[in-house]
Amino acid sequence: MSHRIEREFWGRPLVIETGRMARQADGAVYLQFGETAVLVAAVAERKRSNLPFFPLTVEYREKSYAAGKFPGGFYKREGRPGDKETVSARQIDRPLRPLFPDGFQNETQVACFIISADQENDADVLGMLGASAALSLSPIPWNGPIAGVRVGRLDGEWVINPTFQQLEFSETDIVVAGTEDSIVMVEGAAVEISEDLFIEALEVAHEAIRELIDLQKELVEMAGGAPEPFEWEGPDIPEGLEDAVREAAEARVQEALNLPSKDERNQALSALRDQLTEELAERYPDHLQQVGEATRALEKNVMRRQILERGERVDGRALDQIRPITCEVGVLPRPHGSALFTRGQTQALAVTTLGTVSDEQRIDSIDVLEETSKSFMLHYNFPPFSVGEVRRFRGPGRREIGHGMLAERALQPLLPPYDEFPYTIRIVSDILESNGSSSMASVCGGSLSMMDAGVPLRAAVAGIAMGLIEEGGQTAVLTDILGIEDALGDMDFKVAGTEQGITAIQMDNKSGGLEVAVLRQALERAHQARLHILEIMARTLPRPRSELSEHAPRIITVEIDPDKIGKVIGPKGKTIRAIQDETGAEINIEDSGVVTISSPGGEGGERARQMIEALVEEPEVGRVYEGVVKNTTSFGAFVEILPGVEGLCHISELEDKRTENTEDVVKSGDRVRVKLLAINEKGQLKLSRKAVLAAEQN
Repeated sequence: MSHRIEREFWGRPLVIETGRMARQADGAVYLQFGETAVLVAAVAERKRSNLPFFPLTVEYREKSYAAGKFPGGFYKREGRPGDKETVSARQIDRPLRPLFPDGFQNETQVACFIISADQENDADVLGMLGASAALSLSPIPWNGPIAGVRVGRLDGEWVINPTFQQLEFSETDIVVAGTEDSIVMVEGAAVEISEDLFIEALEVAHEAIRELIDLQKELVEMAGGAPEPFEWEGPDIPEGLEDAVREAAEARVQEALNLPSKDERNQALSALRDQLTEELAERYPDHLQQVGEATRALEKNVMRRQILERGERVDGRALDQIRPITCEVGVLPRPHGSALFTRGQTQALAVTTLGTVSDEQRIDSIDVLEETSKSFMLHYNFPPFSVGEVRRFRGPGRREIGHGMLAERALQPLLPPYDEFPYTIRIVSDILESNGSSSMASVCGGSLSMMDAGVPLRAAVAGIAMGLIEEGGQTAVLTDILGIEDALGDMDFKVAGTEQGITAIQMDNKSGGLEVAVLRQALERAHQARLHILEIMARTLPRPRSELSEHAPRIITVEIDPDKIGKVIGPKGKTIRAIQDETGAEINIEDSGVVTISSPGGEGGERARQMIEALVEEPEVGRVYEGVVKNTTSFGAFVEILPGVEGLCHISELEDKRTENTEDVVKSGDRVRVKLLAINEKGQLKLSRKAVLAAEQN
């Protein structure tokens, strides 16, 4: 039996339905907002997995048929997920994951299919709502519901779930997920908004979230109420094992945790786990894996207690202290811009490459009917040696794509307008060392790298990661978290921006939700940290370089009459190819008439510009031209004064005396200076060599 609710949500119809599609899933819903629709299904295995972590996977897949399109490429079917699909899947995963019960390790999958796309409403927040509703309708143990909304700001007014068209003019593009009482996840970008405005955005979003949670509760009631969760096995921990681990290892864990470097700390903790496994093997021969898990739980407990009770971090820093920072620019001789940003044991090598319009990334998406392109991209790489590990090198994973997208969003608002700086910009951030917040190191390094390349950024951008330990009514906000503080803490809150405001933000919470007051405190600390980092960056490179690298292409833009594009291109591209061959420049012409000329050096581009302007130039009466005699007749000479533009220099206008024979003065192929006297109603040009000679004599 199907159940359906239809409501208006922020001016558009919202439909949520269950019982009609995907009925063999544990829980499934169909949602429609405007004419964008998603189908979300949730399924969990009934037996516990042997993996040492909770195996939750979220799949977000766009169907080309949703927009009435064929997939691009040779094979006319959907391939691997694109960056947008990957980021949206992570965005749905992060608020769901902390709400599963501790110890639940049954393999669980949430699949979100985008089956209708109206090119107005983004499906990602709809997928988040659908994931929560599907889990709430299922017997899978889960402590929801949640909901997510996108927050925009237009003309000083907050807008929930703005359309794609509205987002083009919005100050913010922030996705917020939460429960009825707290915020669980935040991710998005902004145009240098203040911390106070960001908090206001969270409060507006939370009101809309509560409305969507009420809608889910109503649907669950219509469907007969929430099913009883199925029985599941927790970790098999024998009585007394945790006490035995604590008695044997607490002091040693305390000592190992407070070793000064990450490598020493990791090696000591790893050796301790091996020792404990060996020491307790006789007492617990069938539970050696649980000994290791109990040891890791003890590490978490000791670290958190140390911070909450004594305010001591494992590396000896104060709660609001940032690790030592060094910045270097121009570290590589050949790339167009480079920077090495090091903060403690986290290091990013950020390299900028400047290209032309032909280097733009083409994007085939169901969110728009026509193929689009992007001229700015940041690619983040996390090689295994950055954390002292050996792993196979593969293509970028979900984490690498997500971190790269976050850093890209942080820098994007500060880029110069494309018509002022018509370059394609690619930043690659290779993480060379990692011990906390490599994505924010990529923001700092990327900003310095672009400034080193001569990209006229409006301001430098820096980022910081904040953490949280919250337990037993005590709260400690941590500035510039280490990897272990991220792994064993309750929050990873990344904030990037300029001196003026926030440009990107991402918050993940592991404790099930945070109050706005805690987020406000974290934002205030992040603001101070950001200013500190920007000051250090400014000492290295206070402003973008005034000149581009000698290895970067030079780009010139010219605007011509769109009706004359064909003249520049020529029959079958003959004219434009000839210009490119002669000058070595690359020429791209848009339908609007904007011509982009790029060349390795400035001379070839400037010569190409002159040739193009000559092709489209309109003859000007009274102006002197140097032209080529194309043909001679008994009554005068035809002179080409502009490419494809000829006029007649009558025999009486060749000299300041009577001329009997045209070829006594000029012959075909001669270069002559002539003045344009007039253009008649038929468009014919009247030229005079005599007028030029007279002017030169005077």
